[in-house]
Amino acid sequence: MGMTADMAAAARNTMADKKVKNPMRNYRLFIFPACLAALLVISALLEYVWVRAIPFHFAIIPLVLGGGTVLKSTFEATIAQRKVTAGVLVVLALIGTTYMGEFLSGGLVAFMMIFGEFLEELTMERTKNAVRELVKLVPLTCRKLVDGEFKEVSIKQVRRGDTVQVITGEQIPVDGTITKGYASINEASITGESIPADKTVNDSVFVGTLNENGVIEVHTDNIGGQTVLGKIIKSVHMAQSNKGQAQKAADLFARYFLLIILSVCAVVWFLTYAPMRVMTILVIACPCALVLATPTAVVASVGNAARRGVLIKGGVAIEKCAKVTALCFDKTGTITKGAPEVVSFAAFGISSELEVLEAAAIAEKNSQHPIAKAIINFVDGKGLFKTANLPNADFEMLFGRGVKARHGSAVYEVSNRKALDALMVGSGDAEDFFDQNEKLGRTTMVVIKDGAILGGIAVADVMRDGIADTVSKLRKIGIKRVILLTGDNEATAKAICDEAGITEYEANLLPDEKFKVIEKLRSGGERVAMVGDGVNDAPALAVSDVGIAMGVIGTDVAIEASSIALMSDDIAMLPANFSLCRAANKVIIQNIVVFAFLVNLIGIVFSAMGYINPIMAAVIHNAASILVVLNSSRLAAYRYR
Repeated sequence: MGMTADMAAAARNTMADKKVKNPMRNYRLFIFPACLAALLVISALLEYVWVRAIPFHFAIIPLVLGGGTVLKSTFEATIAQRKVTAGVLVVLALIGTTYMGEFLSGGLVAFMMIFGEFLEELTMERTKNAVRELVKLVPLTCRKLVDGEFKEVSIKQVRRGDTVQVITGEQIPVDGTITKGYASINEASITGESIPADKTVNDSVFVGTLNENGVIEVHTDNIGGQTVLGKIIKSVHMAQSNKGQAQKAADLFARYFLLIILSVCAVVWFLTYAPMRVMTILVIACPCALVLATPTAVVASVGNAARRGVLIKGGVAIEKCAKVTALCFDKTGTITKGAPEVVSFAAFGISSELEVLEAAAIAEKNSQHPIAKAIINFVDGKGLFKTANLPNADFEMLFGRGVKARHGSAVYEVSNRKALDALMVGSGDAEDFFDQNEKLGRTTMVVIKDGAILGGIAVADVMRDGIADTVSKLRKIGIKRVILLTGDNEATAKAICDEAGITEYEANLLPDEKFKVIEKLRSGGERVAMVGDGVNDAPALAVSDVGIAMGVIGTDVAIEASSIALMSDDIAMLPANFSLCRAANKVIIQNIVVFAFLVNLIGIVFSAMGYINPIMAAVIHNAASILVVLNSSRLAAYRYR
């Protein structure tokens, strides 16, 4: 199941059609169990209060209605799976109670099975609503540029490369890039961030997000299942197909369960010759709780995470994430913002701040290098003047050193330490500035005008806000080892780790060396998670137990290689995600051990001893199934604190 090009409209129409075309579904879901319960109450009154009020057993009516429904659903499941299912146990129990004349018991058994399914359906609606709400975020129509003007068309008619217009109050219909205009975009549906983001030309926008203010034109990059929202919906749909070891073990056991229970029934029959005990075992032994134990928890967890902007690829990812003991971070774009910023600035000697900033801006104005952009942004941020009003100088790259620009008779330069050797001019302020900032792993430069050193500028890839707090929370959750993996030098790695509260790092790593570090950790017994965002992270993400990609800003290669994708660039979401997976794993164990195995085992023993009748068995059996679903449904509302 996935999201096709017209998935949004088709999915919503399908749901609407089901409500119109299949009214019997609502009848069976709500009215039928209530009518069946009323008939059973009347049967009990006629049986025990109004004795012989009518000449036949009234309980035959609810038995036929309820039993027929159970028989039909079991037959359909058996045909669909092409094998004998555990539901056959209930059918055998109904046949047995009918043969023995226990019509009321048989009717109650059938009712409890139907009522159990009814409660399971109601509880599961909480997680199904997650997908429905996501689908509703996709508009059915949009304004597409056709022959030079914007016309309202069906979302089905939009293709990659098309241009669409989005006005205030509308949801964005595609993943794309703004080509005109500016707007305030609420991206809470994708990233979980409630504060709107101001976006303009060349910024990315995502389907399902809300334009709160402004008018923009968007070039369509992705549609349907290739969009960020499409991938989230697909992950929720496919949550049950990607099974963890616990669910695989439960499925394997359920496959042989029918043979085991029939063997137990045969032993009890030959030891006691008590058919009611055999019927009771058949009723209580059906492994519904076991079958529901893992998928309900997985679907609830994946739905919860999807609403917060985290894409989890099924039960395997949840199970492995719950057992992580070591977490490795890539630096650039993960721990840091991925773009350099000016972090230190100084004017030397008698030079004024204005003079240094102006010289730096003239030198860097026509450069497209990321460091130049960082300097221009810094200068503009000071607000002393506008760099756009500065003269356009003759620009020259100085390979391995910096940049130079000439305007009139003046020569401006922004260069690294090599400039000191080239100028052969001593400067204690410059030397101190280089020493102080280079120890911190920063890219350090001096600003020069006509051979005179005016000041210094240092840039660095700045660490994201709240990293230290995130690392602290990860340790409290139980992840004892947090390790930075980076291709940068040792000084830069140490400076970042000191600021982030990370105690381990590996520096000067090539992509294949990150891969080897993770393999070494795993061979040492660690369960390793890796967080990254680029193509060079893909091998490490793939070899780790849990690969976590920075979804929206990350590359498609990184996302495909990962088990989990964060739909925003905020790794502060990690503690909540790990906490959710740990909670889900505990719920799965509780479901399997307590509500499935333990309840069934005790029930079978007491049934064999004659302490439980079929009615009590039906109540206990369905109570266990309902408790499994209710226990799992807590994960849909789980919040990390």
